[in-house]
Amino acid sequence: MNRLDSHSTAPAFEVLPDSVDPGPARRLLVLMPDPEVDSVNAARRVWELASSLQGRVQLLGLCHDEVQEASLRRRMVTLGAMVSSENLPAESRVEFSRDWLDAVRKNWQEGDVVVCFAGQPAGLGHRSLGDLLESNLNVTVHVLDGVYPIETPRPQWVASLMAWGGSLGLIAGFLWLQVRLTNLSNDWAHTALMYLSILLEIGAVWGWNSLFS
Repeated sequence: MNRLDSHSTAPAFEVLPDSVDPGPARRLLVLMPDPEVDSVNAARRVWELASSLQGRVQLLGLCHDEVQEASLRRRMVTLGAMVSSENLPAESRVEFSRDWLDAVRKNWQEGDVVVCFAGQPAGLGHRSLGDLLESNLNVTVHVLDGVYPIETPRPQWVASLMAWGGSLGLIAGFLWLQVRLTNLSNDWAHTALMYLSILLEIGAVWGWNSLFS
């Protein structure tokens, strides 16, 4: 997998001289990033790579439902217009799927170079999309940096403090509720409400702690 750092000053690729036959034109299969990324920077990085490889661009979008389709196609048109030029045409295609592996399998052609972005969600666990594609498909993958925002990891003590504080707050709140319930008449409704509150307390504490595990 080739990882391209946006801060690197050395040329990442060797451009063949005009006298050398480069063979069949290569195609860059670009996996569309999410809407919140810097589209201008993404277009610049794709254009630089396409210019270096002298290949046409095929934008591939992953669509979950028809509601999302219109917005995705607008973003693809915008990105394609920023990337394309007379010598570097750009096309777009939408796949209705939730799995990048399946979408790439359907659209990859011999000689294609798959292009994705560092930080792009893979949809499976915590693996990067580039690693997922290379380990499951026999394809060449270029990963472009500098498009997705860098997430600053939260200090461990902050997460522990939030987990414990939230759990204690939930326990205190349900304890207050159960004390109020003891003042009700001692019938079947009182007993049922007491058991229900205990079950809700266990579920709430477990759910809160699972957010930090």
